[in-house]
Amino acid sequence: MATQLSDASLMAKPTQDAATIRTIDMSDLREALRLGWEDFKEVPSHAILLCLIYPILGLVLARIVLGYSVLPLLFPLAAGFALIGPFAALGLYELSRRLERGEPTPAWGALAVMRSPSFGAMLALGTLLLALFVTWVATWQAIYVAAFGYEPAAAMPDFVTRVLTTPEGRWLIAVGCGVGFLFAVVAFCLSVVSFPMMVDRHVGAGEAMTTSLRVVARNPMPMAAWGLIVTALLVLGMLPFFVGLAVVIPLLGHATWHLYRMAVVPDPTRSETEPYPPAIREHRSAADFPSVLFPPWPRKQRTNFYDSSE
Repeated sequence: MATQLSDASLMAKPTQDAATIRTIDMSDLREALRLGWEDFKEVPSHAILLCLIYPILGLVLARIVLGYSVLPLLFPLAAGFALIGPFAALGLYELSRRLERGEPTPAWGALAVMRSPSFGAMLALGTLLLALFVTWVATWQAIYVAAFGYEPAAAMPDFVTRVLTTPEGRWLIAVGCGVGFLFAVVAFCLSVVSFPMMVDRHVGAGEAMTTSLRVVARNPMPMAAWGLIVTALLVLGMLPFFVGLAVVIPLLGHATWHLYRMAVVPDPTRSETEPYPPAIREHRSAADFPSVLFPPWPRKQRTNFYDSSE
C-alpha cells in the first residue's frame, strides 16, 4: 500500500480527543482512487441505486430551470453538487467500511449509517453544507443581476450569447467562478474527511471539522490536488446530461473513505469488530437548539483497519 509511513511522518502524540494526522502524497491519492474503484466494482449495483438520484435530480433541475426561465441558476445548481456531495455519500462510506471489515454489503447495508451514534452530528454538518449551497445560489443570482439586471434570458441561445459574447458575461464568468471557488474551498476544507470520520469514530461535528481542517493544513498540496480531481470528475460526470454522476459519485465516495483512512491514524482504543450499537440518546430539550444538533453520543470501543504501525 502507498501509505507506508515511519514514526517521523506522524504528528506529535495528540491529546485524548484529538486525531493524529498522517502526511500523505500524490501516490496516496492514486491509491485512494484505485481502492475506491475496487469498492465500486464490489457493490456497483448498490452504489448506482444509491446515487442514481444525482442524474435524475440534475435532469429535473434542468427542466425546472428551462421551464421557468431562470436559466442563470442552472450553473450554480449543477456546481452546487460538489458542496452537498460529501453528505449525500454517507451510505457509500458505510459500504466501504463494511467491505473493509469483511462484512456483508447488501443494498440496505448503506442505511446502517443511520444507526450511528454520530448521525445527529452528520445531519448538523449536512445542514451547514446545505446552507452553504443555498448561499452560493443566492450569491450567484445577485452577481448575475449586477451584470445583466432583472430581465430574464428569453431562451437558451440568448442566455449563452449574453454570457459568452458580452463584457458583462465575461465579468459574470470571472466573478462568479471566483466566488464559487471560495465556497468550494470552504466546503472542501470542512468536509473532506469529516463525514468518513463520523461514520468511523462516532465523534461530534466540531471534532470532525477540526480534524478535516488539520488534514488540509498538514497536506496542502495533496489536498489541493484531490480537490482538482474531484472537480474534474464531477465535470466529466455532468457532461452527458448528469448521467455520468451515477458512476463518478460512488467512485469519489468510496475513494474519500480510503483517503480518510490514509490521512488519519486509526484510534487504537476502538474495537474493529463491533457493529453499530442501537442509537441510545440522552434526552434533551428543544430549548437546547442548536446545541441539540451536536449530541454527546457515547463512544464505543473500536479500532480501524489501517494499522498505524505500518
